[in-house]
Amino acid sequence: MMHADLIDQDDFRDRLVALGFEIPCGVSAEQACERAIVGLSRERAQALRRLVEELLGGSATLLPSVREAICRNLLPALVHAS
Repeated sequence: MMHADLIDQDDFRDRLVALGFEIPCGVSAEQACERAIVGLSRERAQALRRLVEELLGGSATLLPSVREAICRNLLPALVHAS
């Protein structure tokens, strides 16, 4: 039987928290993205960029709500943080 990695909003939140972002439990992926980009420093933008590259380019399956939140919120913010 094949097991695929699935990234849901809780997994996504956990990854953001592991990078040092303060994201409360129970928030949606959209809310987590919004909180992550508030006051984004250069160092945090780099860490966030690596996470986004890993999630979008990796073999894990992102729930559609997580992928949409990343594309709608994080990608534009990271472009402006460059």
